[in-house]
Amino acid sequence: MRLVVVGGGITGLAAAHHALELARERRIALELTLVEARERLGGTIATERAGGFLIEAGPDSFLSEKPWALALCRRLGLEDRLARTDDRYRKVFVWHAGRLHPLPDGWELLAPTRLAPFLSSRLFSWPGTLRMAFDLVLPRGIADDESLGAFVRRRLGREALERVAQPLVAGIYTADPDDLSLTATMPRFAELEKQERSIILGLRRARRRALETGVSGARWSLFVTLKEGMEDLVAALATRLQPGTVLLKQRVAGVERRGDRWRVATAEGADLDADRVIVATESHAAARMLRYVDPTLATLLAEIPYASSATVTLGYRRADVPHPLDGFGFVVPRTEKRALLACTFSSVKYAGRAPEGDVLLRAFVGGALNEAVLELDDAPLVMRARAELREALGITAAPALARVFRWPKAMPQYHVGHLARVETIERRAGALPGLDLAGGAYRGVGIADCVRSGEAAAERALGAGAV
Repeated sequence: MRLVVVGGGITGLAAAHHALELARERRIALELTLVEARERLGGTIATERAGGFLIEAGPDSFLSEKPWALALCRRLGLEDRLARTDDRYRKVFVWHAGRLHPLPDGWELLAPTRLAPFLSSRLFSWPGTLRMAFDLVLPRGIADDESLGAFVRRRLGREALERVAQPLVAGIYTADPDDLSLTATMPRFAELEKQERSIILGLRRARRRALETGVSGARWSLFVTLKEGMEDLVAALATRLQPGTVLLKQRVAGVERRGDRWRVATAEGADLDADRVIVATESHAAARMLRYVDPTLATLLAEIPYASSATVTLGYRRADVPHPLDGFGFVVPRTEKRALLACTFSSVKYAGRAPEGDVLLRAFVGGALNEAVLELDDAPLVMRARAELREALGITAAPALARVFRWPKAMPQYHVGHLARVETIERRAGALPGLDLAGGAYRGVGIADCVRSGEAAAERALGAGAV
């Protein structure tokens, strides 16, 4: 069987690797080709070393509570190269009114689970605190799907949205919460409201159950990385592919149906025949490739919006940073009118990210609410980040290292109605035998979600009828 995987990011690599696993297990003679437009594999995952610093250009970790990435690392023999966060510094700050306030202990994304830290926090006004308490008595909502912003306002009030939920969501999705679908991005909270009515009470009960069952003693922290950088995962997957499997710098111009088989053509002139094709690219790229196969499908794919962002990574001498850096970083509410979305204290969060006596900070800019800042060239973007870090952390010294990485139209935005669109996309793609779609555009944007999506596509491709 000939399988072509289009896209060499983590989704495509996971699909290709799992296809090989399944072929061995099921004794299928598999001829595999992976096609990637860039000059390297990994997509947004890239790691650089410079001056003793370890710099992540894109994702710096994956979630351990979603099992697929962790399971893949185990199968690749990477488990002894994984690293957990330094849980001495689990605190996250919020930049509000010109200073950094610690997020109250026990806060879970949208709402508090512990009363005392919440009531003593200076992050919220008393009227805002009282409004959040209304969640305890408010009835359930009736909408099938609503924006995350509307949900938080309805249950917890405007202050909870503007000061915590919006910046935390921006740090994950680089998105506007008033556009994001609650059921597509944070279905847990929609389910909590249905089952428990009150979000605060539901979270408290869930936390109590987790403590009783010993979940807090898990081996891995919530966020897990590779000791030598996330690119080790890409390298491990790439080494499992046979020589000649990967075609780099080949941009797929189109995919077309030919009888009961497929033809994949690249702009550089390659022509590939296939029994099965997995398209593991951004949905806008998939739309372009499939525009003549199914115009309606292509339109649906093109309608999934994407946001652009950039990271500005700065290395400093520890003595030049007045702030104690006693947390994982800080987030910045949109109401503060700053360029920064967030900043991770990378060398605090994970060991080995900076030389002894130095620190590494990673600032995030852009996103759906402020793509205009990305019009700045690298040097002024670095200066803008430095100016805001001076206000937040008191840093006046010049950095020993500065790196900018840009990711244009790389983050899918799950707007209200997203899941209904995805279900229609899946039905139309399912009507095209031998074609599968995978990636972060559909049912999860994280690395673990992309691994799951790629592996599920491989399962379908090598399912019944594969020979």
